[in-house]
Amino acid sequence: MTRRFSALSLSFLFAAGVSFGADLTEQYRATADKLIDASLADQEGYSRLTYLCYRIGNRLSGSPGLEKAIAWSVETMKAAGLSNVRVIPAKVPHWVRGAESARMIAPSDKTLHMLGLGMSIGTPPGGITAEVVAVNTFEELGKLGRDKIQGKIVLYNEEYRGYGSTRVYRATGASRAAAYGAVAALVRSATPLAMQIPHTGEMNYDEAQPKIPAAAVSPEDAMMMASLAAAGVPVKVHLEMGAKTLPDADSGDVIGEIPGREHPEEVVVMGGHIDSWDVGQGAQDDGASIIACLQAVALMKKLGLQPKRTIRVAFWVNEENGGRGGVAYREFVGDKIKNHVAAIEMDGGAETPRGFSAGVDAASMEMLRQIGKLLDRIGAGEITGGGGGSDIGPLMRDGVPGLGERTAGTHYFDWHHTEADTLDKVDPEDFRKNMAALAVMGYALADMPGRLVAVAGGRRGPQ
Repeated sequence: MTRRFSALSLSFLFAAGVSFGADLTEQYRATADKLIDASLADQEGYSRLTYLCYRIGNRLSGSPGLEKAIAWSVETMKAAGLSNVRVIPAKVPHWVRGAESARMIAPSDKTLHMLGLGMSIGTPPGGITAEVVAVNTFEELGKLGRDKIQGKIVLYNEEYRGYGSTRVYRATGASRAAAYGAVAALVRSATPLAMQIPHTGEMNYDEAQPKIPAAAVSPEDAMMMASLAAAGVPVKVHLEMGAKTLPDADSGDVIGEIPGREHPEEVVVMGGHIDSWDVGQGAQDDGASIIACLQAVALMKKLGLQPKRTIRVAFWVNEENGGRGGVAYREFVGDKIKNHVAAIEMDGGAETPRGFSAGVDAASMEMLRQIGKLLDRIGAGEITGGGGGSDIGPLMRDGVPGLGERTAGTHYFDWHHTEADTLDKVDPEDFRKNMAALAVMGYALADMPGRLVAVAGGRRGPQ
């Protein structure tokens, strides 16, 4: 009786992911090698990314480009042989940049490298001309107070110290400056690279404060104006922005899948966001990600691999300036949320893959490390804590284990939200390695005996 109990206990523990000799590494080695070999030899995925970038281009929510991309994605998923291809409807914000410019008119006349921040209001007709007050931090802003800020343009010259800590000036800087009477806000672009390239991104208004126009300027222009101001030289800027927000537009997420052979009701979903900012081509952010996820599943189909559970690819909409796609997908899932086994998001570019981060418990981490060993041959087997992403945030908050695909990220924030986010920045070899990593992880999670167990605290990805 004791011996029988021990055998049953060991069987249960193995199903939960605890290794006693044989493990997931050996169980899926042959399949993983097939997927990796097919990914590294694939030409179709990069061709699809080329079409998205060169034939469709950038895809801001509410734009004709986004809707063209959605229609193309539906046809592409069907052509890849996926089942149950559909669009999950979502209402999305419709912000339009309009004509914009910024000039420093004192102490010298110089055109500034600028991009209006997403969701900003425009300037009055004829623009705004005002003296610039430069600060590095919100604390400095508060010390200056209303007397020194009223009627001025506030410039945030915060040095880049990582995206998460720097983007807060972009996100909330305008309203904080408006609280002291500022008429506009300029933000040093959130990037480590000084190449006179401005970076846009979403900003948010505090409804308790007046709304003022907000724009990003290149690091060099920000440093120049801040240096002049620090030396006591008055700096004056003329800003014109035609930005406006129109009524919400109809759009949606695109999904397709390979139904599971034993448990089709259980789902592993992986994807990225189909929308992009209205500059560049949305290649690294996030075109390469959605196409890598699609091609990972398409290769499973080509190889005749059908996991026990359903493997679903999702192109979420409106990640950049609203997050409506992630919410719409969660509503689509409804009370079947318990059947979502895992969610994988790729939203950090397609540079050399390193592995995955995951917000799961210790036993689940062991399962993932066993799967990760299958990716060591392409350098993508590292498993760390954290995980998640903004599009799968609504799923994670309701208990779905979330994973984030991780890359080297060496240059991602050089191109992020700029005119430079173009196809040439996506190395085909790195792209194929990302496909391989997604294919192996996605298939193993959809087929393995056990299930991951989530823990609280998964992080959001870049926005």
